[in-house]
Amino acid sequence: MPFEHGDASFAVLSAEELDAWREIPPAVASDCMNRTQVMKAAIKPITGNARLCGQARTVTTMIGDCGPICALIAAARPGEVIVVDAGGVEDTAVWGGMMTEEAVHRGVGGAVIDGAVRDLADLRQTGFAMFCRAVVPRGPHHGFGGTIDAPAAVAGVPVRPGDIILGNEDGVVVVPLERASEVLAAARAHLVKEADWLHIIRSGGTILDDFVLAAK
Repeated sequence: MPFEHGDASFAVLSAEELDAWREIPPAVASDCMNRTQVMKAAIKPITGNARLCGQARTVTTMIGDCGPICALIAAARPGEVIVVDAGGVEDTAVWGGMMTEEAVHRGVGGAVIDGAVRDLADLRQTGFAMFCRAVVPRGPHHGFGGTIDAPAAVAGVPVRPGDIILGNEDGVVVVPLERASEVLAAARAHLVKEADWLHIIRSGGTILDDFVLAAK
C-alpha cells in the first residue's frame, strides 16, 4: 500500500555544522535544554561505542510493519538518521540484516527504533549505529502502512524531520532544528565550565565547591 508522506524540505546542515555537533555529548545538549528532549532509557545502542550525530528522517509505522522504513532507507540522504516510532513493541522486529546492508550501502548515518530489531550479529559486524528498545528473532510484516517524514513521538520525545539526533552509550537526545544555534552555543559554554570544574576537583576542591561557585 502507498505510504503517507510529510515534508522533508528542512534546512540541511553543512558538514562543518555537523562536525561542531559531534563535539557535544547528548547529556550536555540535554542539560542546555533544561534537561529535556531525552528519549526513554530503554533506547540504547547495540554496541558500546556507537555514536549518532545527524539530522532526522522520521517514520511512524503500523505495529510490526517494516514497509515504510524500507521506503525511507531508499530515500534517505547520506548521513541522515532514520528515527522510527514502532510503538515501543518489543516482540516483533521491524529492522533486520538486509535493511542494515542497504542503509550502510546508501550511507545512512544510523537509526533509532522505538521497537525491536533482529540479526544482531549482522548489525554489529557492519558497524552501523543502531539504537533500539529490544532485540528479538520474530520478523516483521510488510505493507500495513505508515507515515514518512512527518512529526513523530519517539520514545517520549517529539521528533521532526531535520532535528538533530545525538546518541552515545547514555542514550539519545533530540535537538529541535530551530534551536540548533542557541543550544550549540550553550553546550560549548557548558563544556568550558565543566573543564573549569575538573580543574577545581583536580586541584583539591570538591564537587560542592563547583556547584556553589556555579550558582554565583
